[in-house]
Amino acid sequence: MVSSHSTEKLRRTFVREEAYIIIRDWIVQGKLEPGQQVRDKELAEQLGVSRTPIREALLRLEDEGFVRTKPNRSTVVSPIDFHDAFQLYSIVWSLERLAMEQAFEQINHQHLQMMVETNRKLRNAMEEGDQLKALEVDNEFHSVYIELSGNQELTRILTGVKQKLKRLELYYFDKAADVQLSCDDHNRMIEALEQKNLPLALNIVEANWKRSLLRIQEYTTQVKQDK
Repeated sequence: MVSSHSTEKLRRTFVREEAYIIIRDWIVQGKLEPGQQVRDKELAEQLGVSRTPIREALLRLEDEGFVRTKPNRSTVVSPIDFHDAFQLYSIVWSLERLAMEQAFEQINHQHLQMMVETNRKLRNAMEEGDQLKALEVDNEFHSVYIELSGNQELTRILTGVKQKLKRLELYYFDKAADVQLSCDDHNRMIEALEQKNLPLALNIVEANWKRSLLRIQEYTTQVKQDK
């Protein structure tokens, strides 16, 4: 029989984790904007919880770089720093190459069909201009081989880094005219896997993420020139 103390402790754990996920998603999706001050009392009232899980969530988000606490103790949403883009993208393409290499022998026709269907959903989301859905479906496409790698630590690291990339990409998504090229990269990746060509598949994985980085760099360069 589970004691009431254990049940209460479990409930607190769920509340803390849920508060963290909700606030992180608000930051990633831009509902809490860069530079905006966040107050634990207001967030607690919005979410209908005590201030304790909110404070714990904000501490965790600060460790992950999503918020900053100023000397006067006010907490603000971290700015979007495009200088971090190369570091983040280089981690992703390096780890995804490793994931592809470790998953390669496990990928079968069924997995390839999943990738084809997911890529179709991605193209539809892009045509509809649904930024958030497009990024979520794109992540679903890459997750096919990441999960097949069976490397839980790699998956954990990628999940954290991709939350930061998601924030970047949601910010610039509608400003990039050629995002549909990602679908073309995916098609080439599927073809390489059908041909059992691992070196080509690895190169396409890296090229796909480098293309995303290039789009951000081109956009930020244009912004500087327009100023």
